[in-house]
Order: sequence, then C-alpha cells, then structure tokens
Amino acid sequence: MKHNQMSESLPVGLLLALAGGMLDAYSYLNRGEVFATAETGNLVLLGLHLARGQWSEGLHYLLPILSFTAGVLFTEALRRRLGPNAGRLHWRQPILIAECLVLLLVSLLPLGSFDPLANMLISFTSAVQIESFRQFRGCGCATTMCTGNLRSGTEHLFRALTQPGSQSAPKAALYYGLILSFVTGAVASGLLSPFFGGHTVLASCLPLLAAFLLMFRDTLGGE
Repeated sequence: MKHNQMSESLPVGLLLALAGGMLDAYSYLNRGEVFATAETGNLVLLGLHLARGQWSEGLHYLLPILSFTAGVLFTEALRRRLGPNAGRLHWRQPILIAECLVLLLVSLLPLGSFDPLANMLISFTSAVQIESFRQFRGCGCATTMCTGNLRSGTEHLFRALTQPGSQSAPKAALYYGLILSFVTGAVASGLLSPFFGGHTVLASCLPLLAAFLLMFRDTLGGE
C-alpha cells in the first residue's frame, strides 16, 4: 500500500487553505487593505503608487513583499537545519506552532499605526507556510493563494472531461477543494471581523492547530 506523509494529505491541505483565506481577508479588512498572504496584488498596487509618485504609499505595499521574501529564505534555512525530523515532531509541525505564536502577536498590535508591522508578520508566516507545504496527494499546491490552484484544477478538469481514464478528476477535485476551503476562510473572516476587529486573526489559529495535531499521524495509507 502506498503511504504518504500526513503533512501532504488533503485534510491538512484543506485546513491550511482555510487559514490562508482567513488571513488574507483579515489583512485586507482590518490592516489597511493589504493582501498579506499573496503578493501579486501588492506588487500591482506598489507599481501603481510608484507610477503616481506616491512613494510613502508604495512603501505600504513593499514591506509585506520584502517580508514574504524573508520568510522563504528562513524556511529554506530551517529545512536544511532540521532535516526530516525534529525529535518526535515532523519538521513542519514547529512551523505551525511558530505561525500561531506570530499570529497571537499580531492580534495584540493595535489597529492603525501598527498595521504595516502586522502585515509584515502575516506575510512572513504566509511565506513560511507556502514554502513548507508545497504539495498534497502528490500535486503541487498553494494554501495561501488560489491563482495557481485555479489554473491546475481547470487543466485537470479539462483532461477529465476529454480524456476518460486519465485520473485527472481526483486532482481537479483536490484543487477546487482547496479553493473552496480558502474562500470559506475568507467568508469566516468577513463575518467575524465586525465583532472582533484586530483579534479576528486568532480564528486562523484553529485550523493551524488542527493541522498540527493531525500530523502526529506519521503516514496516511494510499487514498
């Protein structure tokens, strides 16, 4: 029977995508309309502000971009240092605990003047998450953004419809499932933000902790 790491299973992927949607909506709604988990929108807004000569406004979007880059570099260094295991923990498990601790810090930062710092912290943790969890069920996926998932899911959907027996249908379902989970997280963040404001970010820790606990199962039988 084929065995896969639990950290690369669909349940973990869905939980991480749920958290990703929560965080992106949170930063946009509560922290100055910045998409802290995916940098494409920030790059576009940076370019627009630079074109208008609005340097300070451009910095507002440059900081999370640089923080995301730092998160990727940090994760690669951590992966090399820890190797496949860190004691009884899978090397990805400390990543999730650290992410929750950073999000706890974000929840303590007042809204307004501390928004750039909050967005930088979220961007950093987003980069760590997307760099640490790259594939699920053998498919390259993202849990903090949807463009790549939408492309891959639609590609596999086309193959499933035009090439019977191609085994693309389960892969299309995986990608669209991640997108649905991401959107669900955004909806949840939108519903909670009017009541909890800056503390809404703590809700994203729930799926992260659930993924952490699931990963105590080392392997998952062939699906």
